[in-house]
Amino acid sequence: MIKKIFLLFFLDLPLQACAELPLTVEDLIGERGKIRLDYSVSYANSERSSIRMGEPLIVQTGATSFVRIPTRVGEVNANDDLLVSTLGMRYGLTSRTEIYGRGSYLYGMYRSSGAFGPTSSIESRFVDSWIGANYRFKFDDDTPAVIGFTEFSIRERDAAGGRSFKSNMVGITAYKSIDPIVFSVTSAYRVNRGYVADTKTFKPGNLVMLTPSISFAANSFVTLSAGVQWSSRRADRINQVDQGALKTSTDLILGINYSVNQKNSVGLSMRTNSSGRNGAGLRLNWLSSL
Repeated sequence: MIKKIFLLFFLDLPLQACAELPLTVEDLIGERGKIRLDYSVSYANSERSSIRMGEPLIVQTGATSFVRIPTRVGEVNANDDLLVSTLGMRYGLTSRTEIYGRGSYLYGMYRSSGAFGPTSSIESRFVDSWIGANYRFKFDDDTPAVIGFTEFSIRERDAAGGRSFKSNMVGITAYKSIDPIVFSVTSAYRVNRGYVADTKTFKPGNLVMLTPSISFAANSFVTLSAGVQWSSRRADRINQVDQGALKTSTDLILGINYSVNQKNSVGLSMRTNSSGRNGAGLRLNWLSSL
């Protein structure tokens, strides 16, 4: 059996087999007492027209992890470049359970044109931090393996201000390995609770996601992956008023992973929106066992 077969869950949406999981079938859950570092850099570009009420951009930083970047109100045409750096740590609590934490930092360049002429701005700031856990319900045998995950936000920050413990995500991944191919599907649901800032009540829209994918082990070091990510996001609400409508999106995800050695692996993924003008994204990920 090929020792290194990688899964695609957008570089790691949940886009990884589940939230912030490693990319190998045989080692999805880390060994008990084992610490692993996960570092990634995600780039996203988006061009939009007639953006209203500060509709946010969504940057995917992991298989099931996202960063919300709010846009400004009143833009007519906008082109944005976003770079998000994420550092995470995982710890094998038991043979079936792994806990993890991560934090993200943003660098963004925003350009827009409207009735008052062109404008541009740059920002650099902390975005969010999360804690979570992965749990293996069953191994891959006659029926597919099943892994569940849940995670909670410790701190989030956007244009409306900072907030703590206001978001969480739950999901499940099933996969089946048939050498040299791995079939997998991940489903996830993110819940955002309301908060008050500047005397207004904000309620980010909840998110549902489904990601089927297939991975092919070209050899014992390199794996090629392809998948489709479908998502549905409710409109944000301000003072109980919807700021838009329900939005669905379909993305194509392509990836390549390279196993440097038994302790280190590097992955590169590309995501492109197939059902709209939400731009594209790239993510470079490095996973290392200590």
